[in-house]
Amino acid sequence: MQDFKERVKALRARHEELLARPNRPEEWDNGIFTRYENPILTAEHTPLEWRYDFNPDTNPFLMQRIMMNATLNSGAMKWNGRYLLVVRVEGADRKSFFAVAESPNGVDNFRFWPEPITLPEDTIPATNVYDMRLTAHEDGWIYGVFCAERHDDSQPANLSAATATAGIARTKNFVDWQRLPDLKSRSQQRNVVLHPEFVDGKYAFYTRPQDGFIDTGSGGGIGWATVSDIEHAEITYEQIINPRHYHTIMEVKNGEGPHPIKTPQGWLHLAHGVRACASGLRYVLYLYMTALDDPTRVIAQPGGYFMVPKGEEYVGDVMNVVFSNGWIADTDGRVLIYYASSDTRMHVAESTIARLTDYCLNTPKDGLTTAASVETIKKLIARNRALG
Repeated sequence: MQDFKERVKALRARHEELLARPNRPEEWDNGIFTRYENPILTAEHTPLEWRYDFNPDTNPFLMQRIMMNATLNSGAMKWNGRYLLVVRVEGADRKSFFAVAESPNGVDNFRFWPEPITLPEDTIPATNVYDMRLTAHEDGWIYGVFCAERHDDSQPANLSAATATAGIARTKNFVDWQRLPDLKSRSQQRNVVLHPEFVDGKYAFYTRPQDGFIDTGSGGGIGWATVSDIEHAEITYEQIINPRHYHTIMEVKNGEGPHPIKTPQGWLHLAHGVRACASGLRYVLYLYMTALDDPTRVIAQPGGYFMVPKGEEYVGDVMNVVFSNGWIADTDGRVLIYYASSDTRMHVAESTIARLTDYCLNTPKDGLTTAASVETIKKLIARNRALG
């Protein structure tokens, strides 16, 4: 018994050391954003009570009875002065669930709330749920829009066949959640995000129509749709506002990240782009801006990526991936960008509204050809030479 207690004590001390580890900004950055040195959440950050049976009679070897595999793709929000993430936690059984982790400063000391979120089921229960985008809507509710995955029963012999719909839930306190019917759409939907304001008296969604669970097929990029009734949301018309392009960072697919940030210059968007390469699919992040008076009209989009995997971020369950569905804009202009690397762990990078809007408005767009890229570089060289 004494040995068991000592092992538990050592386990708790090691866990607390991980949770309390300070996080420091990296010394060098690209002028656009600054990464922090350590991941902010890993599978090892999850509460010990979720993983261990601390009864020596039923777990004499102090085994992990329930193992966690990853913490990734987290929605984010500043709430009651605290920085909250609704984290996608994936267990060793491959099932994802949502759990709230909070930090006093947004860059370290993230600690999970005692229990995972109990999410009510839709009429047809989902096998798996993940990647929640949070929106504090002007109607007074906090909405979480997420992917609800189910087996594609039209292919009974294919146990990898799945369907994706956009699940919708809302809360006032992150503990009690009201489940609304899934978003109805003619196509499968992933990466759906609720716009924070009414548009012409309607709720507005950023969408990503696709023909299959993985393949976009005829889906053309990031879409826009409005609905009158959030409690029975159905897309009847959808327009593509940020299309895919051949031989770019988003030739295979692209999708909205978190909901856009409202700035004096326009709506600031963070999105992901996917292209094929020799090692598989490469996920990167990019920015674009839309007009304040018309969120469907793109007014700026820098060429290329905003962020790619760096160092250990390249390695994980799904290699060569950075993905974000959460960021927080503080009142002082600071922006905290929460991103997952390779579907394994969560990180944070820091920037400002001023830096991000400058990057969007003054970085050259993608000319879509080698010749155009060379001319863009030559123009910058000429401007620098003119400085003397």
